[in-house]
Amino acid sequence: MPKKKSKFLAGRKIDPAPITKRTTITQLVDESFLAYNGARLREACQLFTQKMLEPEVTIGLSITGALTPAGLGTSALIPLIKAGFIDWIISTGANLYHDTHFGIGLAMHQGNAQISDIVLRAEEVVRIYDIFFDYSVLLDTDAFFRKIIEADEFQRPMSTAEFHYLCGRYVHERERALGLKEKSLLGVAYEYAVPIYTSSPGDSSIGMNVAAKALQGFELAFDPSLDVNETAAIVLAAKRKAGETSKGKKKRKGLSACFILGGGSPKNFLLQTEPQIQEVLGIDERGHDYFLQITDARPDTGGLSGATPGEAVSWGKVDPDRLPDAVVCYVDSTVALPIITAYALATHKPRKPKRLYERREEFMKLLVSEYKKSKRR
Repeated sequence: MPKKKSKFLAGRKIDPAPITKRTTITQLVDESFLAYNGARLREACQLFTQKMLEPEVTIGLSITGALTPAGLGTSALIPLIKAGFIDWIISTGANLYHDTHFGIGLAMHQGNAQISDIVLRAEEVVRIYDIFFDYSVLLDTDAFFRKIIEADEFQRPMSTAEFHYLCGRYVHERERALGLKEKSLLGVAYEYAVPIYTSSPGDSSIGMNVAAKALQGFELAFDPSLDVNETAAIVLAAKRKAGETSKGKKKRKGLSACFILGGGSPKNFLLQTEPQIQEVLGIDERGHDYFLQITDARPDTGGLSGATPGEAVSWGKVDPDRLPDAVVCYVDSTVALPIITAYALATHKPRKPKRLYERREEFMKLLVSEYKKSKRR
């Protein structure tokens, strides 16, 4: 009697076609990324395009690591926003500060990480690993931010989303004046009304310049409570609002997706929206529906950056029924993000931009309304 085939051998047979000069990015991912973190990157591409980009899903992106200085704001994040593939963002302030260099016409250069930093300092060259730029880039960007935050519209407390939206308008205008087109993530986020939050606004050169202007009596201040509540409101509204299916024939429950580049504080700020809704506000919810993380952080050190989606379930951050739709890819974001972007643009038609920044007041009313019904008050 022939041996019964094990259920564990039901997976696809590894028998790839040879890579040729005509191999496309989708063929490369689907046919050649078959095991290890290559397979996780394939799963990331497929989760993003086949599930997260459905019209009823609201996609939040968190960004850590020096991605914009490496040009990934221009090459990857801006195309994703324009295609309607990113709905709201939490970023380090540093990524937004360095993004501004591109929008105001300042240059970043490829360099050699082996060059002596003592020599570079003497030459007034600043280094981010193998990215080099002139020290004047910092001074000119500082001057740009200090000038605009003197405007009357900035003289009050505000959320970081409102601050970045206002700054994005100035960057967008500077781009037009310089004849530049869509070089800045801040500028394009303003144009497409994608709200951008910073979980630690004082931890960057933007925050340092805001602090400097405070010494002169200017009244701009970031309100972290607004950020916490607005981001929770975005997620709650995403889950409460039904969206049309891709065929446009019926409505399905709204879903929330987390696309995490790196980890750190922005990752937590994105995921903590669900504990804010459930644990703190006492509103009935189960967690985010999709979890996609690109990271190089290990889970066993106890840091948030390496925390798995399974661990997130224990906090209420991720819906336990959705764990099969969670992918962690242990690959450098500078490798994974361009591949995911190219794959998504090649395989999925653009979505209509949700323009969530313009709906913050509506979302906050929903949050307050549900909180009033809670016994947790």
